[in-house]
Amino acid sequence: MNLIISSIPTILMIVSPILITAIGGMICERSGVVNIALEGLMGIGACACASTHYLMEAGGSGRYSLVVALLIGMVISALFSLIHAVAAINFNADQTISGTGINLLADGVTIFASQILFHADRTKEFRIGMTTDALGLYPTAYIALAVVLIAWFVLYKTPFGLHLRACGEHPAAAESVGINVRRIRYVGVITSGVLSGLAGGCIVLTQTIQYTSNTINGRGFIAIAAVAFGRWTPLGVTGAAFLFGTAQALSVIATNFPALKSIPSEVFNIIPYAITLITLIIFSGKDYAPRASGQPFTEARS
Repeated sequence: MNLIISSIPTILMIVSPILITAIGGMICERSGVVNIALEGLMGIGACACASTHYLMEAGGSGRYSLVVALLIGMVISALFSLIHAVAAINFNADQTISGTGINLLADGVTIFASQILFHADRTKEFRIGMTTDALGLYPTAYIALAVVLIAWFVLYKTPFGLHLRACGEHPAAAESVGINVRRIRYVGVITSGVLSGLAGGCIVLTQTIQYTSNTINGRGFIAIAAVAFGRWTPLGVTGAAFLFGTAQALSVIATNFPALKSIPSEVFNIIPYAITLITLIIFSGKDYAPRASGQPFTEARS
């Protein structure tokens, strides 16, 4: 039992970025736009955050660098999410292709930016990241909790949340009562960009000390799976993120358990992706997605 309790901070450290990103993806899809660019947006945010933190730390402004770095990561990722928003909402482009394009673009842009700033294919290593509290928890755990609670409150307790859900279920009906569907969908896409950038920053400030092309390593795609497995609800997405995140944490905490030490580490690296595929197959016949998710919307002409 002591071993399990001691593993909780590590599990929460790995779960938190997945959960934050998944909540952003859920909000985006609830508005009616599918966003498979979460992986790329996390990478953009992580690169921007790591670069900002290193440059501020090197320049003697380390006192505020963590907060500023996270904000910069969120802003840059949000700006990149606008590419997907314009393509999907204004030009009615295929949302899967648009998201895939951003994922591919992110790989090139982050490496190019690192080459310009640091003359390498990765950012420089910084000295100090986030520190844990008395319970051994990183601030990212509390950030993730706040994101879930705020998302639940906004979606189910505010008029805006009702409008957003209506745009994902029946945009024509929403427009007929005066709701600006395009504006709502823009908010949904940008929110997913902001939260993905925040999650990417959380990863580099807790789990690594620099950004590399392998930093995100599929977490954005796991977050997409968590949205579907969680049935597009904050509580369900939270449970799914914990399932997938805990599976991913096994590769880190396995050495703490004598019974697992003899198992090759590669097995634990495979587990989260295997669980993702299995759960998606099991629930593939059950359609809980917003009915208009992924469908282009054209405003009615008077």
